[in-house]
Amino acid sequence: MDFLRPASWEEALAAKAEHPAAVPIAGGTDVMVEINFDHRRPEHLMDLNRIGELSEWQVGQDTVRLGASVSYSAVMEHLRAELPGLALASHTVASPQIRNRGGVGGNLGTASPAGDAHPALLAAGAEVEAASVRGTRMIPIDAFYTGVKRNALAPDELIRAVHIKKADGPQQYSKVGTRNAMVIAVCAFGLALHPGTRTVRTGIGSAAPTPVRARAAEEFLNAALEEGGFWESGKIITPSVAKQFAQLAAGSCNPIDDVRGTAAYRRHAVGIMARRTLGWTWEQYRGAGRTLEGAA
Repeated sequence: MDFLRPASWEEALAAKAEHPAAVPIAGGTDVMVEINFDHRRPEHLMDLNRIGELSEWQVGQDTVRLGASVSYSAVMEHLRAELPGLALASHTVASPQIRNRGGVGGNLGTASPAGDAHPALLAAGAEVEAASVRGTRMIPIDAFYTGVKRNALAPDELIRAVHIKKADGPQQYSKVGTRNAMVIAVCAFGLALHPGTRTVRTGIGSAAPTPVRARAAEEFLNAALEEGGFWESGKIITPSVAKQFAQLAAGSCNPIDDVRGTAAYRRHAVGIMARRTLGWTWEQYRGAGRTLEGAA
């Protein structure tokens, strides 16, 4: 196994063009596990830790640009207000040591359906900035996951950054595991309210071959909130609406039985998480509305 250590982004792209099968490594929290268990034996590893820009982030007017190597700890410490859903997801990642090393770019590159960041990225409506010697393109998060541990990157492309819309409403994240820490998700659910567009987006992890959105649940809830005047009134969402949303979210899953849980349990748990995260986010939305009304 050869080890490549580019000193700049341009060198990294050139190396990837010359060795398309080279596996990039930054935090190494996924790649090294696969190598240690002999599940993967690439001819080339490409160390990206010398490229400082990958560990930087920029907060714009509408979006946050996360370099591919920005750690979960940095998201938790510095971007909680702008990216609350991703910050909550970051809290569930493994241990402090792993959160200091691992990051969203690695989660995307591995594209495991159990990756903790994916539901939050789907709910927020992120875009992946992919680059090669041929140029740069933006891949919508909905089109990024193409199969089990497969993504839309071309063989000569590297992830440079992730662009995530700043939260314009409450966001939540929930995860079920076989214990409270250092655990791969049995299933996970992310939800984001977008009051500006009067829409709701979701993300489901570890309950289908790829991370997915609960599109039928979103469409139902968007229509129910609009027709019932919930956005304007801020009234409590009725139990029947919450129940239907949960059932549709569970129906969006296509899980498997494995050592962490059965398919039936995963569907059931996703429904529970969908109902609970909807309740949490809506209470936050109602509370913000009451605060604004009181200030006026």
